[in-house]
Amino acid sequence: MCGIIGYTGQNDSVPILIEGLKALEYRGYDSAGISVSKDNSIKTVKSKGRLDRLAEKIKQTGNIFGNCGIGHTRWATHGEPSDVNSHPHCAETLALVHNGIIENYAEIEEVLVGAGYTFESDTDTERAAKLIDMFYKKEHDPLYAIRKACRVIRGSYALGIIFNDIKDTIFATRKDSPLIVSKSDSGCLIASDIPAILGYTREYYRLGEGIIAKIEKSDITFYDENGDTTEATLEKINWNVEQAQKGGFPHFMLKEIHDEPDAVRKTLSPHMKDGLPYFDVPLLDTEKIASFDRIHIVACGTAMHAGIIGKTVIERLARIPVNVEIASEFRYRDPILGKNDLVILISQSGETADTLAALRHCKAEGVFTLAIVNVVGSSVAREADAVLYTGAGPEIAVASTKAYTVQCALLYLMAIRIALAANKISTGEAANLCASMLKTIPESIYDILSKNDVIRNIASRLVSCEHAFFIGRDMDASIATEASLKLKEISYIHSEAYAAGELKHGTISLVTDGTPVVALATVEKICEKTVSGIREVKSRGGYVIVATTPSLAEKYNIPYDSIIPLPEIPEFLLPFPLITSVQMLAYHVSALKGLDVDKPRNLAKSVTVE
Repeated sequence: MCGIIGYTGQNDSVPILIEGLKALEYRGYDSAGISVSKDNSIKTVKSKGRLDRLAEKIKQTGNIFGNCGIGHTRWATHGEPSDVNSHPHCAETLALVHNGIIENYAEIEEVLVGAGYTFESDTDTERAAKLIDMFYKKEHDPLYAIRKACRVIRGSYALGIIFNDIKDTIFATRKDSPLIVSKSDSGCLIASDIPAILGYTREYYRLGEGIIAKIEKSDITFYDENGDTTEATLEKINWNVEQAQKGGFPHFMLKEIHDEPDAVRKTLSPHMKDGLPYFDVPLLDTEKIASFDRIHIVACGTAMHAGIIGKTVIERLARIPVNVEIASEFRYRDPILGKNDLVILISQSGETADTLAALRHCKAEGVFTLAIVNVVGSSVAREADAVLYTGAGPEIAVASTKAYTVQCALLYLMAIRIALAANKISTGEAANLCASMLKTIPESIYDILSKNDVIRNIASRLVSCEHAFFIGRDMDASIATEASLKLKEISYIHSEAYAAGELKHGTISLVTDGTPVVALATVEKICEKTVSGIREVKSRGGYVIVATTPSLAEKYNIPYDSIIPLPEIPEFLLPFPLITSVQMLAYHVSALKGLDVDKPRNLAKSVTVE
């Protein structure tokens, strides 16, 4: 997601900025730009599209050079991909690049309009740039202006800033979004990730939250939240370029699983306001949401599995019937669609051919369509009546992990919004659920990430098996379908998922000595029933791996050979650490088998043909 580079030193900054942005291309982007400071002025060039287009525009513009500059590759969140929405964003006294999401941008805009500011772009970032500009004009103190603005801003950010009257100096600060600073023989740099600086140095400082760094040609000074100077720890880079792109992880899939806490925050935060679900979509107001009699969720593969989670939560909270449909089958079975129906189409890429065909069928039938996608401006996003974007950022590994997790998170939020519009829950209940999601989901995923070695050891028991089964009841059965898919698509182990109660209706005949069965047990009201299924497996000699909380395991005396301990959090949110745990299990099985985890055979990232 978005890349930042900044340089100040002895050399012309422009080629260094471009090379730095090229090193960050793996993060995905839809536009790019640079700002260069020289002779008390800032020159900015930015463009929608690839870096080659930016480089050509710089060449055509001419006379763009200077020893200090900042650059950015953007993955659109606020505002469509365009030249004007590209970073850097400028105000009268400064230029700024930003990674992250500013949640209260509308409130900031209101303050700035009152102070006489106007805006060129649709971005939250331009609001941040002009907020700092407003404070800078009061005191002409960059540290004061940045600290003051950061106290106003809510959300996540990594900021790189240059001021037109402060020569050869970059200021940087961060909250929740990563940023590093470094010193080389020819100058100093800032970057959102290590690949951008590998050509210049093997050492860097990881900028602490709330710390402001002042980066000059040959010196870096760190200031704490009180404005006092402070120290930072110098770290060494022991990775090559490919490893650096993966954040030091051996595979993109593992990196992307570790991205999930931040991706959940980036998905939920823009869709909340005053602690409640907020969808800034004119056609999807409260009256419209309350008018829906029935919902259809249409998707393929992993996105369809997210839809099954959405069905459970929407029906439970809002008491509205929900059908989940496989997109490739949807239009061919002549679906019954009513005038007050809502069709939700889920696609990571927004280009999935079957999902797009289903969308066009619904449009032809005059049914309201809502897209949930990860790519701004994609075909599904453009053609749907309304669109909600997830904040997963680019997903490189073919097997989807963080995209699935954030789709589930957004469907949870959608369920709360629908329930609130239908008066099935109170505002207080909705606010409590939202607050719990925003805090507990990332924390619970971090808990699972800390159990990497435990899950890896369990995965070693599956490496030599030919078949595996996943079982669960209620929500656990829904997650089992995705867990089974993950295992089969990257480890090539034949795997099936069943509602635990279905074992006795035939499948139990396949369980023999040593057959691995992964039992998901997080739903207490039906835990005893799940345990019955587990005992059936154990009595046939199956090897049982249980994913549950320690308290449930003890209370219901769950039998198992191995356990993945889940955090003790509200049951409503347990699907999220459970999802991460089964993703990690599949990952480690594939990695231990020595397979190409990121590029499993016969599979493509985006299925653009029917």
